[in-house]
Amino acid sequence: MDREGEAEAEDFLFPTQLHDAPHLSTRQYARIVEQWVTAAGLDPSAYGTHSMRRTKVTLIYKRTKNLRAVQLLRGHSKLESTVRYLGIEVDDEI
Repeated sequence: MDREGEAEAEDFLFPTQLHDAPHLSTRQYARIVEQWVTAAGLDPSAYGTHSMRRTKVTLIYKRTKNLRAVQLLRGHSKLESTVRYLGIEVDDEI
């Protein structure tokens, strides 16, 4: 990141091939996911970018039970949002 907090092209996991954009667009990412799913012999209509993100944090929560880690990964400001996102029930300790 530069001094103003702006992301640099090298800060992105998947930089774009286009010269006027620093990172992949949502659509470009969706096309890549579709290609990966198809190459794996799976039905691309059953997989998407959001389901992949949600699956990863769900697996992290199931393995660690660390709500705070999932909250940080998802960028939620409230732990209640993370609980709702995961679709879990938690004691009134939140």
